Amino acid sequence: MDNSTVMMMMWIAIIVVLIFDFTNGFHDASNITGSIIASRAMTPIQAAILTGVFHFIGPLLGGTAVADTIGKFVNIKDLNANMSLMILLCGIFGSIFWNLFTWWFGLPSSSSHALVGGIAGAVIFAAGSDHVMWGWEALVTKGKLTGVMKVLLSLFVSPILGFWLAWIFQKIARRLVANAKPRVDKFFKWSQWGSAAALSFSHGTNDAQKSMGIIALALLLGGEIDKFHIPFWVILTCAIFITAGNSMGGWRIVRTVGFGIFRVRPIHSFNAQLTAAAVIFGAANMGAPVSTTHVASSSIMGVGTAEQPKAVKWRKGKEIFATWILTIPGSGLVGGLTYMLADMITHVSGAR
Repeated sequence: MDNSTVMMMMWIAIIVVLIFDFTNGFHDASNITGSIIASRAMTPIQAAILTGVFHFIGPLLGGTAVADTIGKFVNIKDLNANMSLMILLCGIFGSIFWNLFTWWFGLPSSSSHALVGGIAGAVIFAAGSDHVMWGWEALVTKGKLTGVMKVLLSLFVSPILGFWLAWIFQKIARRLVANAKPRVDKFFKWSQWGSAAALSFSHGTNDAQKSMGIIALALLLGGEIDKFHIPFWVILTCAIFITAGNSMGGWRIVRTVGFGIFRVRPIHSFNAQLTAAAVIFGAANMGAPVSTTHVASSSIMGVGTAEQPKAVKWRKGKEIFATWILTIPGSGLVGGLTYMLADMITHVSGAR
């Protein structure tokens, strides 16, 4: 296959990744704005503007540790360039499909899960499971978290941490304002401008890096870079696309996050946002890709449990949990089947 065809495949892959980046921002916008709008601290327009600004700043200042983790959890460099780029394309398609599918039904699933599942599924169907960097051996022999193990552990631990930190923050806050006058609500409403900005910054930092990592992998497979690193133009472009998606919104899921889990007031929203921001930003600094959906939803459940456990809509929580469980195999299946279809079409076209 000539170099021009490989280059075309590489740029198509990059464009598709940017579409995923857009759907990521679009899908996850509600996880950030849901509690703000539900607590009436901001109007939807105010929330979109504030979160958009800090979404853009986050990827520019947040480093590339998560991008390094995501860009290295599969090993397909030893395959021919055409096949490896086709695998990447099909995997991203699986991620985009799952994001749009869950958005349509108003389910706050994880874009991070979808990305990992889609690409891993395409790799397994195309080249076998040995091309996925599972990380079992490094964990057992060296006690080091790498590859899929690092991704899965991060995605598993972060919502648990979000739940209990939010529970603690809510208990502390209630003690501090136990004898306060009703106007304390105004303090928490205004404080959400800061907590929402922090959550938006952390989300942009963590989630945009996932697309950066895949684009860097595409550049490596296409021969544009000699070793894995994140060029600045990739950082800037991913920041623009995730911000654009965030600004356009996922409003269907706002109802679930803002109203469907627990009826939040300003104090609840502030504590949930603060918790989610701390967990997501901390994970980004460790190179751990986490799900904003997981952390935001579990934080709301945490403050709700601390306030009034019976008022938490656990049935909705179970639906969200089921979606989380299904996302990796679901997006993986779509990514794998997409590769099989693309491969079949390629062979038929070649035969003719």
